[in-house]
Amino acid sequence: MENYYGRKGTRVINVGGVLIGGDNPIRVQSMNNTKTSDADGTLEQIRALADAGCDITRVAIPDMDAAEALKTITSKSPIPVVADIHFDYRLAIEAAKNGAAKIRINPGNIGGQANVIKVANVCKERNIPIRVGVNSGSVEKSLIEKYGKVCPQAMVESALGAVKMLEDADFDDIIISIKSSSPRLTIETYKELSKITDYPLHVGVTEAGTVREGIIKSAVGTGSLLAMGIGDTIRVSLTGDPVDEVIAGISILKALDLRKGGITFVSCPTCGRTRVPLIELASEIEKRICTLPYDLKVAVMGCVVNGPGEAKDADIGLAGGIDEFILFEKGETIRRIKADNAVEEFVAEVKRLGEKNNGK
Repeated sequence: MENYYGRKGTRVINVGGVLIGGDNPIRVQSMNNTKTSDADGTLEQIRALADAGCDITRVAIPDMDAAEALKTITSKSPIPVVADIHFDYRLAIEAAKNGAAKIRINPGNIGGQANVIKVANVCKERNIPIRVGVNSGSVEKSLIEKYGKVCPQAMVESALGAVKMLEDADFDDIIISIKSSSPRLTIETYKELSKITDYPLHVGVTEAGTVREGIIKSAVGTGSLLAMGIGDTIRVSLTGDPVDEVIAGISILKALDLRKGGITFVSCPTCGRTRVPLIELASEIEKRICTLPYDLKVAVMGCVVNGPGEAKDADIGLAGGIDEFILFEKGETIRRIKADNAVEEFVAEVKRLGEKNNGK
């Protein structure tokens, strides 16, 4: 049965008080790129992620210094912190003891079933879920030989084999991710996986690239899956500032009407009718308002043809004229603004309307 968000019903997993799956909103995640052993620097970045709307963040735990720093990080973080572990089960145990809200492991690479049981037991004692993380680069050689290549079937079999290791350890507080750097392979793999499991799915295109290419690949891969009702939490993986991952993730959800609140920004592509410096102006306005907390649709349009009429569903907008803009609300003209002062005046108007609406 589909739930309120049009998603396939999955079981609910509690990650440090943030519920994933079931009827809960699709959660946006990111991963810190600071050195985890630098607790102060990591916390500074976590706060920036939280301010941008991030629900959960993940930190790398490459050594015991990083695991030890989790004590400080988790005690002061405004959002749940996930510990990312590879190979060393002892790091997973230490991270769980030091406050991690979730452990991310590939059970197949931490030294066998005995070690999986040790990690599972510690997490079970503390009600800490485990994310089984498998990607196209970690599929076992035997499965590649079986299927002849990395394919959806091989990736799903790999993930379910990892899940079974946890289930055999009497542990089922599980979230699954099964990513590829190929949007198409990612889509096909999650489609297959979603048919045969009710565990919540962490969706994303891994190693998507820099901001420009990465957002495109993520919008295609993650957006397609969400439109099919697949996915309970997402991460947009970008080479750059993790805050950009959060902004992109929220934008993908808002484009599908899967997340409400915050600024929705639209602007026209410009054409020969444009008589104002719209490209520069729109970019500056978007930068200035994108993190404002107001639930508003904001439009910046190049001319009166595409202004109050085409963007009449916008709460507030600008439509270009000759060296000036028309300020409008819900398609109704309010006044004119000179182009050379348009950014400052319009941002002030957006804030005014936002505060006014918040007071209702």
